[in-house]
Amino acid sequence: MNLLASEEAPNVLAVPLDELILGIVAFLIVFWALSKLALPGIRKALEERTSAIEGGIARAEQREAEAAALYERYQAQLAEARTEAAQIRAQAQSDRVAIVEEARSEAAEAAAAVTARADAAISAERAATVASLRREVGTLALSLAGKVVGESLEDDARARATVDRFIADLEAQASAGH
Repeated sequence: MNLLASEEAPNVLAVPLDELILGIVAFLIVFWALSKLALPGIRKALEERTSAIEGGIARAEQREAEAAALYERYQAQLAEARTEAAQIRAQAQSDRVAIVEEARSEAAEAAAAVTARADAAISAERAATVASLRREVGTLALSLAGKVVGESLEDDARARATVDRFIADLEAQASAGH
């Protein structure tokens, strides 16, 4: 009975030969069909994707180079702008100094003009005062001389010349004393 029992139980690992041949033929047909139909499309898609990735990398490198060039140009322009701003500040400083000096010069000229006008006004006032004093002193001297002599000397030209000579002598003594 042992013998019959062993013949009747199928081996799990044993594959029937007709199924094995049929499976191999089907696998080869499917492999051939995939290699002819699907594999070229897959290869083409992979090549396109590879070229797209490589192109993207190249474009990214190109853009990175362009960005670096733009950054360098920006830095150069920024340095130039800073230099120009420093020059503008220096020019403004020198302009300010020139304006202040010009204002001081104008103020000094205006002060000199005011002083000159004041000196002229004082000289004119002094001359007017001296002339007025001469007339007063002359009138008083003639009046006193007329009282001493007992006659009126006011109309006499010689009396006036005498008074003028007397005043001139007084002025000469006053200037010699100083």
